[in-house]
Amino acid sequence: MKVSTVGSESVDALVRRGKPIIIAFWHGRQLMMPLTYRGASASILISQHRDGGIITNIMKSFGFEVIRGSSSRGGVQALRKLVRAGRQGQDLVITPDGPRGPACHVQMGVISLAKLTGFPIVPLTFACSKKKSFRAGIAFKFLFHSQRGSLFGESPCGLHPI
Repeated sequence: MKVSTVGSESVDALVRRGKPIIIAFWHGRQLMMPLTYRGASASILISQHRDGGIITNIMKSFGFEVIRGSSSRGGVQALRKLVRAGRQGQDLVITPDGPRGPACHVQMGVISLAKLTGFPIVPLTFACSKKKSFRAGIAFKFLFHSQRGSLFGESPCGLHPI
């Protein structure tokens, strides 16, 4: 997969200075997070819903710390844990639209986190293009999307051409 990054200069400057950040990306793009993360360590907020358990295992296998909670369950405790992790120098990762939505509309959680920590919010997205089919196993087709770009510092909900 070819990975290209667009608009990361200001984020790279923060990372080089060792300044923690809050990374915000739309719900449903969490699984692409490991391909775009450029810092040393991060704590990622994942809902306590059973689907969150699957995402938790995947994120942990990539070395991320996981904090479970959402606006509907365990949110206050999760916010406290995120603030603690930030004070220990970790980047914080959150989906500002959350599992309840509405999709691509920022909720107050990410704003509250920024107020409590003083960390800048860095919008992040991941986009794919050029669908290709490959054979994997016996008579099984797996659709693979080659990645066209990771956008830093943008605020798109849909895909923007790069």
